[in-house]
Amino acid sequence: MFKLIGILILVAVVVILIVAWSKPNSFRVQRSATINASPQKIAALINDFHNWNDWSPWAHIDPDMKTTYSGPASGVGSVYLWEGNSKVGQGRMEILAIQPTQTTVKLDFLKPFEGHNTTDFIFQPQGSSTQVEWVMYGPMTFFPGKLMSVFTSMDKMIGGDFEKGLANLKVAAEK
Repeated sequence: MFKLIGILILVAVVVILIVAWSKPNSFRVQRSATINASPQKIAALINDFHNWNDWSPWAHIDPDMKTTYSGPASGVGSVYLWEGNSKVGQGRMEILAIQPTQTTVKLDFLKPFEGHNTTDFIFQPQGSSTQVEWVMYGPMTFFPGKLMSVFTSMDKMIGGDFEKGLANLKVAAEK
């Protein structure tokens, strides 16, 4: 009986590893919202990390989270470091590029898992409002990425946070 259970467990582990191995080598999560504000007003909330506490979905999860800013006060080269509980982890963001219709941020997660991704905020003016797309993409390593994706997806893990962040951004920009 124990031999049969052991064989079944081994087969299950092998199947999970094969399925994980077949997963894509990259991921992409994207959400959008229409905000009744100009692209410049919205970009100002994104291009200055000091403003992220007003709208970031992760800013208030850990009230004891430590944040550090370095580089220019805002814009290209601005850096935001954070270290918090297990829900927010530890990481670093740096603004890499700012264009009239897009801001690109390098996002490095250090804990609980290491990950190096890129985030784009894309602004599409639509009359007196702006369509804002929040996109994150990056490589999907075998562990933990592909292995976790057998049971869930990056979209399911952070898509809701993007929606909440865009809703918060809308409130902040429409004041």
